[in-house]
Amino acid sequence: MTELAPLLLSALVLGLLGGGHCLGMCGGLMGALTLAIPPEQRGKRLRLLLAYNVGRILSYALAGLLIGFAGWAVANSPAALALRVIAALLLIGMGLYLAGWWSGLTRVEALGRGLWRHIQPYASRLMPVTSLPRALLLGALWGWLPCGLVYSTLLWSASQGDALDSALLMLAFGLGTWPVLLATGLAAERLTTLLRKRGIRVIGGVMVILFGLWTMPGPHQQWLMGHGGVSAHSAH
Repeated sequence: MTELAPLLLSALVLGLLGGGHCLGMCGGLMGALTLAIPPEQRGKRLRLLLAYNVGRILSYALAGLLIGFAGWAVANSPAALALRVIAALLLIGMGLYLAGWWSGLTRVEALGRGLWRHIQPYASRLMPVTSLPRALLLGALWGWLPCGLVYSTLLWSASQGDALDSALLMLAFGLGTWPVLLATGLAAERLTTLLRKRGIRVIGGVMVILFGLWTMPGPHQQWLMGHGGVSAHSAH
């Protein structure tokens, strides 16, 4: 776990940096879910919003576990290097998208729309939300909404070569996205307005690009490990 700690922190920060994208992808949905809470349940709004997000984050962890098995299966083969390169490229593309410099990553999100078409009808049946279990299940389904940021992070987590590590990294990533989406659901306008500012989005995008470059296999990994104390586990 000590070796995994820097990566968990990285996943958490990646979720925080992706806050602007989360607002674009899920902010409207979070608002709709909030409005769908019946008037007699409004006193439970915070608990229901927490349940939505717990379900969503657990679905990220499950996806991380599933794709982590694929990463584990190829951990000692040339495919592991290819997986890490693809993950790095997707993270760089995500950074460019967050900064508003390139929107090509939206094509990657289109890959998940087929699955979402099958899940969406079940999610619709759970509305309006009248109980915590219902909110938890709805959040778990919502977690499969097509998202380039989630896909990028999934591949990065899978490139670690361990299914449990991948699940934990996706759990940490989900926790990183939590403050923004919870604040959106509670109509915390100051935070959402701040994250929508051009300068903030550019800073977040640049940091995600740098994270993608750090993920990319190459000589710079050895330099970073030697000078920054990064665990060798991160260079699988």
